[in-house]
Amino acid sequence: MRIMKLTGDSRKGALEALLGRSPAGYSEYEETVRQIIEDVRARGDKAVFELEEKFDRCRLDRDSIRVSRQEIEEAYGILDPAFVEVIRRSAANIRAYHEKQVTQSWITTSGDGTILGQKVTPIETSGCYVPGGRAVYPSSVLMNVIPAKVAGVERIVIATPPDASGKAAAGTIVAADIAGADEIYKVGGAQAIAALAYGTETIPRVDKITGPGNIFVALAKKACFGVTGIDSVAGPSEILVIADHTANPRYVAADLLSQAEHDPMASAILLTTDPQLAEKVAVQIDQMIEELPRKEIICQSIDSYGYIFVGESIDDLIDAANVIASEHLEIITENPFEVMTGIKNAGAIFLGSYSSEPLGDYYAGPNHILPTNGTARFFSPLGIDAFVKKTSIISYSKAALSRVHEDIEIFAENEGLRAHANSIRVRFE
Repeated sequence: MRIMKLTGDSRKGALEALLGRSPAGYSEYEETVRQIIEDVRARGDKAVFELEEKFDRCRLDRDSIRVSRQEIEEAYGILDPAFVEVIRRSAANIRAYHEKQVTQSWITTSGDGTILGQKVTPIETSGCYVPGGRAVYPSSVLMNVIPAKVAGVERIVIATPPDASGKAAAGTIVAADIAGADEIYKVGGAQAIAALAYGTETIPRVDKITGPGNIFVALAKKACFGVTGIDSVAGPSEILVIADHTANPRYVAADLLSQAEHDPMASAILLTTDPQLAEKVAVQIDQMIEELPRKEIICQSIDSYGYIFVGESIDDLIDAANVIASEHLEIITENPFEVMTGIKNAGAIFLGSYSSEPLGDYYAGPNHILPTNGTARFFSPLGIDAFVKKTSIISYSKAALSRVHEDIEIFAENEGLRAHANSIRVRFE
């Protein structure tokens, strides 16, 4: 893993490489995605079945595309019972965390007849996309479905690609059942997003689509935004570790590799003030890679988007972290909570030697659907707010309006909107 001195130029070069992985940079696939979306929009189920046969090598029809109750029971039989119990415990943690995010509708009144408020209403239908390519992610099912369930969404629909035999992954099915999903459909890729966005004869149209996916899924979500809501256009996974001389190099190396194994385009970056730690981490990474089954993916990731930067001070590291705005940020320093106070941009922050990133991926409770590609500068993790709408409430009595009507009329006149002003004025003629 390359070791570099942290400078303005080196930081800029790394940032440009990382941002180059954004789905916005893959315009050559946009036309293919557009054609898939238009096909599904025009021909519904028929297009979905043909595209599934083409891309997932799977023949489906209206009777087989939805996961049946029998298939759900079979999935429980396939999984190790110990794993099922772990899924249940993880689900309980995720539910408890997101229940704390719930906000209520509110109303305020004043003696002059002014009533203001906010009405919080869950969306009616949400769609969750669950990948099924290089790996299967039951954890993503929990992270998408449980917040929607806690928010009060009436109908939660899952789309996930089947294998060639027409089966969805057992882990995905069981996690969906435990989390409380209402329907599971065996469809993947851009065609799944199009089906959820526009609806087909079998698959319902949803109000919002959440969940990660490959470049075709990301571009399809981007293209369908406006027809339906989306959480974000997610890029490849990323981890940033801030560490000083107190950090265990073996822990740091293991944590960096935990994200590098996701995807050849995943990024893993260490920021440290200790040159010796940098060298030790690089050695540990080389050793660990040889023992890991996803070695080829990890090597591509590390070679392309892996960096170790050595900075002069913790403040330099904090500045760099805020510029990179990583999806996952670990702080393994002598005073991690103190360092955390300087962090403005990160999807999730993990503090201390025993708060490794997979703790958040699977079990602690906070959501692992996080902003990527620098979007932590303005996006938040998936949560309850993604599944509710907030509607303003305004009520003025005649007395209350009479005290301010001239102000409103002046504002409207100065914007050149005479009818706006008249809408107020007629009430006092």
